Amino acid sequence: MHRLVVFVVPVFALLMACEFAWGWLKRRNTYRFNDTLGSLSQGLLSQALAVCTQLFQIGLYAMVYPLVAIWTRPSFWDSAMGWIVAVLLFDFFDYWLHRAGHESAVFWAAHSVHHQSQHFNFSTALRQESTVAFLGWAFYLPMAVVGVPPEQFGLAGLIVLVYQFWIHTEHIGKLGWFDRVFSSPSNHRVHHAVNDGYVDRNYGGMLVVWDRMFGTFAEETERCVYGTRKALSSFDPMRAILGPYAPLLRDAWHTKRWRDKIAVWFKSPGWRPADVAARFPEPAFSLEEAMHIHDPALTRPQVASAALHFACWVGVTLAFLWRADDLAFQIGLMLLVLAVGGFWSIGAVLDSRLRLRWAWCAQAALLAISAVLLFT
Repeated sequence: MHRLVVFVVPVFALLMACEFAWGWLKRRNTYRFNDTLGSLSQGLLSQALAVCTQLFQIGLYAMVYPLVAIWTRPSFWDSAMGWIVAVLLFDFFDYWLHRAGHESAVFWAAHSVHHQSQHFNFSTALRQESTVAFLGWAFYLPMAVVGVPPEQFGLAGLIVLVYQFWIHTEHIGKLGWFDRVFSSPSNHRVHHAVNDGYVDRNYGGMLVVWDRMFGTFAEETERCVYGTRKALSSFDPMRAILGPYAPLLRDAWHTKRWRDKIAVWFKSPGWRPADVAARFPEPAFSLEEAMHIHDPALTRPQVASAALHFACWVGVTLAFLWRADDLAFQIGLMLLVLAVGGFWSIGAVLDSRLRLRWAWCAQAALLAISAVLLFT
């Protein structure tokens, strides 16, 4: 499965280049250097983490499957109809996981990584979450009960995920009848927007009919403003991944009622206990402020350092994914930690929080150790 990702990456890179070229020709560029590196760093880290968390990715599903599967006929699941059913089932349960990712605070803390970019392009599609798998695996267990084999479950998920790549763009307008049935660029722009009428809408991965059925559909009628209502304002991948949990921990610590200490994690994002809200008030959301793009100026040496080191870590991560099945778990875990350090260093340079001399030293050490682990 990991090698499939390696084969898909060049295709994604080519499509991003095409989208960038089209935007440049139309004088409507939707890419920024620092934002793109931040999004792609998240995608690569999520894939590296997936190597070390197979138990949650597919392992628990495979363990439960032989105990609960009802309809296990290979003649059906190997047929075209079986594949269609498997993909539809995955898309249906993914709708509910996605919805939980917006309507429950702890799930939103995990999922918000995907929404933090203030731009909407193909690189945003690759800005994948790293911690959702720890929470979301149970949503798909009904597929095991139905009888979808583990390998087919994994491939159905990959199909649904890859489909969503092309709908992350501003360069494709409305598509008529297609928008009424499938998830499309117009529908997904609404999903990523922070406008009042767009928040918590259009969860469908492949099909938007789920949203029409369960009352979460909204049509694109005004300009979309992207990002999260609490702006990240950083390109540090660890701040992006762990930062959303900090307010939950803080509010749970400070509230006095034990019921509220638990409710903080499971009520809707933004809900706060009354005593904490009174003691630590937060400013109201402003759409005008959300329109301000976080785009700090970078020097040429900073750009060169970030670009070169990012290219190196792309190579390391793809080599890691290619060899994932042959590496001991301890080696994989060490490579993951090294990748976290490498991408953190890139983010720190983009945030101007790390001097270039220290960044070069750190990257040289991290890359050298990674090469030794991968090729010896």
